[in-house]
Amino acid sequence: MLLGHQRLYRPRRPLLPAIGRFFTRSLPRRARAEWPFIAVSAALFFGSLLAMLVGVLLRPELAETLLDPAELARMADMYDPAGALQRVGREDAAASDLLMFGYYLRNNTGIGFQTFAGGLPAGLGSVFFLLFNGLYIGAVAGYVSALGHLHSFWGFVAGHSAPELTAIVLSGAAGLRLGAALLAPGRRRRGPALRHAARPALELVYGAASLFFVAAGIEAFWSSRADLPFALKLAVGLALWALLLAWLLLAGRRRAA
Repeated sequence: MLLGHQRLYRPRRPLLPAIGRFFTRSLPRRARAEWPFIAVSAALFFGSLLAMLVGVLLRPELAETLLDPAELARMADMYDPAGALQRVGREDAAASDLLMFGYYLRNNTGIGFQTFAGGLPAGLGSVFFLLFNGLYIGAVAGYVSALGHLHSFWGFVAGHSAPELTAIVLSGAAGLRLGAALLAPGRRRRGPALRHAARPALELVYGAASLFFVAAGIEAFWSSRADLPFALKLAVGLALWALLLAWLLLAGRRRAA
């Protein structure tokens, strides 16, 4: 009873400083500590993406192995420069930016949750969703690029690619972390090993959720704008990749004495 009283009435840490510490120190440190899982996740996702992208560029009919003709036609229309007078990358150009923000957020977080939760069956689900999403994105990118819609497509994806794709990799790494705890629990029983792995995995998931939120905002309010120069969109996208990688690799490191 005394322990419960102490837990209930113990001093609470201010929320905003705690959030700040998480993003400036805890999360990047956690990402570096879990680098083997992140490396495997990135290899599965980006490897399948690049392989399919190159394959479809060389043989566009390969896209039909993942997308049916109606979906391919829809993708072609979405990124056709002739039809993207105000908004690109949308089926309904009249949809508000705020509505699309909610749509992108729901869609992206759904992918992230599947990829993370797929780690519970010994990591197999995470492997599947990483490969599937990599192949799907690569097929779309290769097909639309083969049609010649280079500026409209790559200008659209450039801005939000860094947070969105990194979030998928972090979600996959979190799922693989759970799967590894079940496959190789070490000296622990599988239940305690899974609970032990849950905390670092959830830290990665919190980071992925935050990046999905940022990506949805960029995608809705920036990426879809057809009036912005392609060079500007590309420059912003590259800058975001550089900032994101610098944050994950350098933030939270202790200063040398």
